[in-house]
Formats: sequence, structure tokens, C-alpha cells
Amino acid sequence: MPVRTFTMPKSLNESLANQQPPNTDTDRTSLNGVKDAYSPSEREPLAESGPKEKPGITYAAQDKLPKLPIPELEDTCRKYQAVLAPLQNQREQDDTAAAVRDFLKADGPELQVRLKKYATGKTSYIEQFWYDSYLNFDNSVVLNLNPFFLLEDDPTPARNNQVTRAASLVISALSFVRAVRKEELPPDTLRGTPLCMYQYSRLFSTARIPTESGCQIAQDSGARHIVVLCKGQFYWFDVMDDKSDIIMTEKDMALNLQVIVDDAETTPIQEAAKGALGVLSTENRKIWAGLRDVLTRDAESNNAECLSIVDSALFILCLDYTEPKNGAELCGNMLCGTSEVVKGVQIGTCTNRWYDKMQIIVCKNGSAGINFEHTGVDGHTVLRMASDVYTDTILRFAKSINGQAPSLWTSTSPDPSKRDPNSFGEVSTTPHKLEWDMLPELSTALRFAETRLADLIQQNEFEILEFAGYGKNFITSMGFSPDAFVQMAFQAAYYGLYGRVENTYEPAMTKVFLHGRTESIRVATLESMDFVKTFWADNSPQNKVDALKKAAQKHTALTKECAKGLGQDRHLYALYCVWQRAVDEEGAEAASSNGYSSPVDGPSSEAGMSSQQGPSISPSPPRSPRAKNNDTSRSPSKSAPHKPSLQAIPSLFSDPGYDRINNTILSTSNCGNPALRHFGFGPSSADGFGIGYIIKDESISICISSKHRQTKRFVASLEAYFLEVKRLLRSVKKGESTGRSRVRESEEERKKRGKGKVIKGETQGSEAAPAVGVEEVTEEEDEELGGYGFFDAGMLLQALKASQEEKEKPSEKAAGHARRAIGKKLRVSEY
Repeated sequence: MPVRTFTMPKSLNESLANQQPPNTDTDRTSLNGVKDAYSPSEREPLAESGPKEKPGITYAAQDKLPKLPIPELEDTCRKYQAVLAPLQNQREQDDTAAAVRDFLKADGPELQVRLKKYATGKTSYIEQFWYDSYLNFDNSVVLNLNPFFLLEDDPTPARNNQVTRAASLVISALSFVRAVRKEELPPDTLRGTPLCMYQYSRLFSTARIPTESGCQIAQDSGARHIVVLCKGQFYWFDVMDDKSDIIMTEKDMALNLQVIVDDAETTPIQEAAKGALGVLSTENRKIWAGLRDVLTRDAESNNAECLSIVDSALFILCLDYTEPKNGAELCGNMLCGTSEVVKGVQIGTCTNRWYDKMQIIVCKNGSAGINFEHTGVDGHTVLRMASDVYTDTILRFAKSINGQAPSLWTSTSPDPSKRDPNSFGEVSTTPHKLEWDMLPELSTALRFAETRLADLIQQNEFEILEFAGYGKNFITSMGFSPDAFVQMAFQAAYYGLYGRVENTYEPAMTKVFLHGRTESIRVATLESMDFVKTFWADNSPQNKVDALKKAAQKHTALTKECAKGLGQDRHLYALYCVWQRAVDEEGAEAASSNGYSSPVDGPSSEAGMSSQQGPSISPSPPRSPRAKNNDTSRSPSKSAPHKPSLQAIPSLFSDPGYDRINNTILSTSNCGNPALRHFGFGPSSADGFGIGYIIKDESISICISSKHRQTKRFVASLEAYFLEVKRLLRSVKKGESTGRSRVRESEEERKKRGKGKVIKGETQGSEAAPAVGVEEVTEEEDEELGGYGFFDAGMLLQALKASQEEKEKPSEKAAGHARRAIGKKLRVSEY
């Protein structure tokens, strides 16, 4: 069996520690000399080894990007108190204020100085700490860290079966890989401002590798093969040559995949499940590290070679044998797989995964999605890939009809069917099955891992809302930011169910900065609390709309601040990590060999999703750790010495409020794109909800997860709220505004002219009149809202959906309801 050795590169921590950026901070207007401060491999992470004909465009703006600013300490403390205000009673607020005063007088200034000194010579003051928080997370990454995307169906129904859909997606994904490696992928921009593209260098051929001292991100930049999982069995074959050109046609790819499906069918599924080693990637990270040692310790076994093939693959393709019956089941399948035990053996799709890498998942009926390892990339980056891949599948189909159809790529691979066979080099395009040596230890470990995974899956539930009543067009016509509007819906629905306001997280993208990730938007504000109380009380429609407007405006302002790197969460976490490092130094404890490692006693098995969750993806990052030494914690005191021993935990971090903002109840993330049907992640706390949402032009898609809270009722409350708030906005619109187009107004003036019966219909939300006192919001103003941002997929149209829902949803019925006729003419609804 041909085997390619996987050489472990330096860990991410080592790479970050060895960077040689500038010695002084730069701003956006003073960036001369930044380029010289980075090594060629950092400026062009995936550059080819040979000479390049022309400079690549993908990373062209990297040396011009500013560094993430370190906020002023006083501003961060003020914002910290502000985000806690709606979550605390007066006594708790007073305690927090005292803790903040003590922090500003004692430890705070010194930690700020230490942080600035630490950040000197680094690409970002938060980057190392951010990676540590993920890589030192010990619990299963399933439902805790990895998010998912559910793609729309292929617009050509004939290609919506498993093999043809999978082949199409793989070819498009390889085209994206090629564009990244050749640096031909146009850089992301936000209103003309280039965004950091560093994450694209971590997107493919990477793996999260567990070790006894935490995980590492390993990468094989020369990888040219993919791994296919089918019924828990592993297969691989080469798909690119040494020049990163694709060496297979879509027809060849489909043939290979069909051969794999046929071969997997020859092994009874219950027998195959006993060797489904992908389940081990769902284990506790330290247990998984020990099991990898078992896999690699026997020199005569081929397990080490099999493992290297999987680790170094460009990505994993999972071919599932099931067909989920509805949207909620589809979302669950993409996030964590299904759990089905038959005759004591787990045969669900949860055995057909490898969670340490990016996975493209295709069901039996062609429904497809992506599950990705979140440490090195945010949802915003994977969203770009998913959008381009989906768009390319459409354009390639169009090109088969019309050879003049446009292409998404700057250049394309030579047609494999017309190439000289000798030009491919040493490649193996024939599928090979990986045959693991199932040692007794592995069989036992697999059984235990599967049992724990089944428990984890059954502890969570998923519900979706595909609200078709209106979408972005209607919301902006009413003068609201779509993201702020939907966030207030979450606040109102939750308050209507539980009668209280809870800590809510949404990621804001900070990729306008070098190696930027996300900042936390804390959605619950005094304005949002006033709105939900006004909404659920006996108040006039005008008062409710006015309160909604104020809350939405506050949210928009917060989002813009966070997008500038001026939030409070990341800064406070960095200060905490600097304090922990100082404690280690004062205690003469040697730093870990791969740089600082933040404590991991904080996160529980339920804590976890990042961003974005981020978007998050995601989902809030693993919770900020806290020292568990009661002897070192102290209550706030005005008489605290100016330079206390840093062995004592600073007052702000021992404040109960700090625990509160790090315990997210509503973990939300906005990931909007017509290529996606749904997006989601697991809840970040045992009593919380994970909410992924997509705001489309004429609809809103929401996927909600929880550990069996009132998830279905939450979804129903959201739908009822969307309908009610539309009624409120309609009732307070200007009386003289008809909300009809000029054509229909002209028609009114010609009342009895013409012949025939006038047909009723709904006008589009974009024709609706603005509500009283609100201004129009342009799409451009909302681009930076939400953690994952928005990408215009250009040629993607919702009209391309291959199939429609069989059942009309209540919201669709409401949207389609028209007024009864008056006389011979039927009135047209305003919205």
C-alpha cells in the first residue's frame, strides 16, 4: 500500500513564539517597514517552493494591516460594568464597582504595563492566549467546539444524489485549495478595506493533534490526497499533483466514490462499526492522546502509517448512508452525527466522522454540509470557502451548457483528460482502503468512546425555524439593522419564556487587523432590557417600537466598537493570562516548552463553543479560566497596596460578575449567505442555548440547540414574535403612507379604467414604508454586523432552490394572508 509519511511540523504555539514582527506598535496610517518584519513563510504561508511568475494576490495586503489595539484600561473597566448592569441587582452592581475601583488602584495598571510589554514584537496581543484557550480544552470537541454549515441543495436536481453531489463538491473544494496555494484567491474586503487572510493558510491539510500537554495544530503543506469515510471505513487517493493542479475530472471522482461506496457495502455495518476508529477523535483529549500513542507504538503495525494518511489529508469526505427526515435532523447530523444502537452495536453516522479536521459531509440523498475544527479558523473564513464552493458547482454546470459561462477562479487546472500521463508525477488516484490493526486496547477504547459519544448526543436537542414571513429587505425598509433586529427577537422570546434577561454572546469579526479573530458583543444591555419589559407589558405599539429602536441602535453601536477591537472581553482575558503568567514566574515555575498555557480548570464539559461561535465559529470561546485558590482571593478594598503580590488573584477576576459574563446562556452567531440553509453549534453552558442564524433577503433561518430546555417552545416564541413585531411596525407607520409602488398609486387614480378583475397579492418588504421616527438602513451599514460577516455570493439566487417545503409553515400562511375584496377590486396588503 503506497504510504506518504506525515512529518509533524512545528506546533502553532512554537510558530507564534518564533515570529519576528516589528518592535513598535503601528497604526493604520504608519505601516512602513511592517513587511520586512515577517519571514517569507509568514507573508506567504502556502507559497510554492519553486519560483513564482508573479506575486500572489491572496496575501498581498498582509503587510499593510494594523495590529489589534490594546484598549485603555479605564475604558475596558467601564464597559465591564456596563455589560453587567442588566444582569445584576443593585447590591451586585455595588460590589462590582468596588472590585473595579480596587483593580484600577492595585493590580490593573501593572497588568496593563505587562500586557503592553508582552505584546511588543507580537502580531497580536491576544493571539497566543486565544490559541491556548482552544488547544488546552480537554473535553470532547463534539458539540463543544466544532460548528457546522448545512449547504443548500444543488440547484440541479439531477445532481442531488450522494455520489454526484459529493464529486461535484470535492472538485470545487479542490479548486479553492488550488486558488489558496497559488495565492490567486482574491482577498476578503469590508467596504474596500482588506481583511486578514492568514486563516486561509490553516484551512486545509491541518489536524488537531492531542498530546499529554495539550493539543497542537499540525499541517502538511504539500498534501495532495483526501480521505473518504464510508460506514466508518477509511479510504484515500490522490487528487492533486505537486503543482497543486487537480488530476481528476468530476466523472473520475464520481467513479472513485462509487467504488468506495460499493466496497463499504460489502462489510456488514455492525461489523464495520467495530473498527470505526473515527469515534476516538470524539474522546477527551488526553485519553485520545494516549490512544494515539497506542496506535503508533508498534513499529510492525501499519496503524502509524494509516494515522499519518488521515492527519495529513487535505480534508475528510464523509459519505453517510442515512437520509435525515427533516431540517432539525439534518442539522444534528452535520453537527454530531446520529446515534442508533442495533443489537448492542452503534451504527449511527456518529461513527463516520473524524472531528480533528475539516469534514465535508454528504447524506444518501445528496444533502451536504461542513463540520470544521475551529481552533485555527473562524466561521467567516469557512463561510467564504463554502460560498465559493457552492458557487463553483453552479458555474461549472452552467459552463457545461454554455462554454462562455464565467469562472470563479483566476486560472484553472489543465484538463486532466488531456494531460500526458507522465506529467502527473508519482500519484495514486486509485482508492486505497486503510486497514487498521485492531489491538484489544483499541477495541475496548472504541467501545467506551462510542458510549460516551452516544450520551453526549442524546443530551442535546435541535430545533430549526425557517421563517418565510420576511427577511433583510423588510427589516431594512423599516429602518433597522437586520442583525440588531434579530438579536432583539432572541431577547424578547427568551424573556417571554423565562421572565428574565440573561448573558448573551455574539462574535464581532476583527479581521481588519493582522491575525484578527473576533471580539465579544454582549447583547444584553439596559436598552434591550427596557425593550423586552416594554414589549411584554401593556404598552402602546408606538412605545414598543420606540423601545425596540433604542435597543437596536445600542446594539449596532456596540457591534461597531467591537469590530474596531474596542470591546472588553478579549482585553480582560489577556490581562488575566498575563496575571497567570506572572504568578508562574513569581512561583519560579518554569513556563511550558511551547509557550504560555492558560489553566483549563475553568471550562466544564458544557463550556466551549467558540466563536465563533466566534461567527464563532461561534459561539462563545472556551470560558475564561479562574484560579481555584480560596486563600488567594480577596474582597475589594480601597486600602489595597499599590503593588500587591501577584500571587493574590486581582479583585476584578475574583468578582462574581466576571464569572457571570463568562457563563453564556444565549450563545449566538450570525452567518449569512444564500449558499447556506442553516448554520449552528452546541450550547456553551448546561442551561443555555446555541443559536446560529442566517438573515436572507426574504427569510430568516435559525438553528437552536440546548440540553433539552424549552427548545421547541423557544422556536415557537420566536416565530410568534416576528409576526407580532411586524404587526406593531405596520400599526405605527405613517398614516399617509400606503406602502405601494408608484405604479399601483397611479392605478388607483384610474379606478374604473381598464377591464378584467384585479388580482390581489403581497407587495415585497422592500416596498414597505418606513416606521415613524426611523431612518433607512443601507446594506453597507450592516456589513460588519455579526461575528461572521456577509459575503455576496453574486450569482446565488434563492430562486435556484431545487425543492420547496412540502408543508406551508404558519409564518408563510400569515405572510400570504390578504384582505378580502371590497367591491369589484381586491385591496393589496401594504407589506
